[in-house]
Amino acid sequence: MINPVTRHRVLVGLAHEQMADLAAHSVNLVVTSPPYPMIEMWDQIMASQNEAIAKSQANNDGPLSFELMHQELDKIWEQVERVLSPGGFACINIGDATRTINENFSLYNSHSRIISAFIKLGFNNMPNIIWRKQTNAPNKFMGSGMLPAGAYVTLEHEWILIFRKGGKRVFKTEIEKQLRRESAFFWEERNTWFSDLWDLKGVKQKLDSPDTRTRSAAYPFEIPYRLINMYSVKGDTVLDPFLGTGTTTLTAMAAGRNSIGVEIDQSFLPIIEDNIERSVPEQLNRYIINRIENHKNFITIRNLDEDSNEIKHFNDNLNLPVMTSQETGMKLCFVDEINGNVVDGFEVSYKDVVKSEDIVLRKSSKHGKQELIKF
Repeated sequence: MINPVTRHRVLVGLAHEQMADLAAHSVNLVVTSPPYPMIEMWDQIMASQNEAIAKSQANNDGPLSFELMHQELDKIWEQVERVLSPGGFACINIGDATRTINENFSLYNSHSRIISAFIKLGFNNMPNIIWRKQTNAPNKFMGSGMLPAGAYVTLEHEWILIFRKGGKRVFKTEIEKQLRRESAFFWEERNTWFSDLWDLKGVKQKLDSPDTRTRSAAYPFEIPYRLINMYSVKGDTVLDPFLGTGTTTLTAMAAGRNSIGVEIDQSFLPIIEDNIERSVPEQLNRYIINRIENHKNFITIRNLDEDSNEIKHFNDNLNLPVMTSQETGMKLCFVDEINGNVVDGFEVSYKDVVKSEDIVLRKSSKHGKQELIKF
């Protein structure tokens, strides 16, 4: 890994004000999940930023409240456009809302409103991802139940909106090209990650701290971890304007990227710091280990399939067979140490993954039979 150290900052305050101090084009990727307009848990924090929102809510004017809330988010999206580098991506996790006002039930389409805002800023909307949130809830209907003309469909998914600033990112120098090669992902990961439907469980939302809101609204580690690996390279800077409990910071650490997070609620700082302190290197590194183990399983199963083609490529860094030549330069690094604190910032150092000595099945190129070999 060319960049052996990454740095991570946490800023406190209104996102658009804090981001105004960041240099233009200084961020390579934005990954975030903002407050969802018209979800009740966000009413107070939205109204505190614009008294017109509180007034519209008091007047039970749902459409006006919805638009005013999004106008507050628009301020952040304008800063995203400014700080994002050419070719950089913005990934926005957002859920639509349903709400009954004056006995009138309606859907509030936040995802389409955000798409409109980004397009107005000149972004290209790339194919989006539907995150289907796994649930064990027994009831799959609402409203009048089994009686027609009164029931409505439940929302069991959220959106991950993908935007790119301008055209494709250009990697000019040899160092930039090498970092891109080192940041490759496995072929089978690509097939899963770049699907437009992600079926992932959510995470515990209840917060035990008496000084904060009752729900974290955090997304699972897997979502920002995938997005960071998909749309950035090692050494890049990832920005989250709505940091919350710090999940994006942790995934940036695990992926070898720098990060900047902004959180409006100062009472969340102890939670962020505690989450980082509890995420010792061993915990973060299990995601790297899982990637390697999943790849080994994939290779083993594929080689047992007599109808599959021979795997012709090999990654010397990981000592593993890989499907394509683009994977041969891939490097995975373990987190070695996390130093610092939430006020002064964190610094993370890394070490190369130890090469595997496991035994797996691989096809013999001469006879097409299975043979045990070490790699």
